[in-house]
Amino acid sequence: MRAGPQAPGAGGPRRSRWLGWFLARVVWRTTVIGADRVPRTGQVLLAANHLGLVDGPVVHGCAPRPTHLLVKHEMFRGPVGWLLRSAGQIPVDRENGRPALSAALGVLRRGGAVGIFPEGERGRGDAATARAGVAWLAVTSGAPVVPVAVLGTRRTGEPVGRVPGVRRRLVVAFGEPVTLTGGGPVRGRAAVQRANEQLRTVLAAHVAATSAATGVALPTDAPFQDPPFQDAPA
Repeated sequence: MRAGPQAPGAGGPRRSRWLGWFLARVVWRTTVIGADRVPRTGQVLLAANHLGLVDGPVVHGCAPRPTHLLVKHEMFRGPVGWLLRSAGQIPVDRENGRPALSAALGVLRRGGAVGIFPEGERGRGDAATARAGVAWLAVTSGAPVVPVAVLGTRRTGEPVGRVPGVRRRLVVAFGEPVTLTGGGPVRGRAAVQRANEQLRTVLAAHVAATSAATGVALPTDAPFQDPPFQDAPA
């Protein structure tokens, strides 16, 4: 079994945000909405829909505070892998996502920000489904969750690995923070499942509302994906 990642230090995201900002604002034309809704201090989860290859760096560059994102471990190879590690991002093994969730929990417990894509894979980005990892983190840590709508990084007919053309219009919209309680006295897996459905509903509504308000449509196709990483611990 592959060794699990440790909670990364806080310095990486502070140093690397400029690159995400450059990509979002110079390479592409990204409209940022609701950044003031993200708590500036204390633990917080950013839960974003997932369309294409550049969602992670765009969210990283548009978030108003340094953020550790969960990224599939296959990306941690060569120069890109070195960049991700130095940026303090967290590798996720799709066969065993628990070590990555433990590392993310460590970031939250020291008052940091963690970004995660609940859908677990790139595709339509409509949040029709959601993996329970972010709900487990929210219920376990008590951190508020900010839904994040990402639009424009993939269009209908484009493969999930395509980089958007230069100066394409993108949108990153931060919603109101929500607290996922898991349903009061309900605990364990049942609480996580309930919290996960609450998050999925909030994120799907936020994405749909942002698309309607900005006129930037979601892709209508869902290309073949790699299998998503394992669900949250019980």
